[in-house]
Amino acid sequence: MQEDVENRTINFAISTTKLTGRTILAAARKFLQWRAGKTHGKPVGKQSVKQLLRQDQGATNIEIEKTGIRDFKRILDKYGVDYAITKNHDDPPRYLVFFKARDADTLTAAFKDYSAKLVQKEKRPSVLERLQQFKALAAELVPGRMKEKKQERGDR
Repeated sequence: MQEDVENRTINFAISTTKLTGRTILAAARKFLQWRAGKTHGKPVGKQSVKQLLRQDQGATNIEIEKTGIRDFKRILDKYGVDYAITKNHDDPPRYLVFFKARDADTLTAAFKDYSAKLVQKEKRPSVLERLQQFKALAAELVPGRMKEKKQERGDR
């Protein structure tokens, strides 16, 4: 075990029928891509509060409703903001989002984007309300065509 740690060799296998220089180069590229995907630095994006506070920058927090968490996560990931979400077990439950970014401009841009998305969501009409309107409109146009669901109970 100690010997493996000291030597630190790289082994990779190539399965091919004809070994050429191109095959070796392609395998080396694949290995480098795999190696680049593995990061050993700071965690990025969603993380625990402990990991977030362990970094050297200061973290701030806000309260958010349960309904807006998914949209908020997407926007924070889009802007590359590190964040952690904790649930406060009050009645109703509150969610605290701790976050930090490289600069204040990134945070302000993320919050502007989130607030614009909330305003846009408020302006959109509800799909269920529109469905009810179309049902009522269809019932007015052809009164005999609408089927009514009735459940009959037969005694046996």
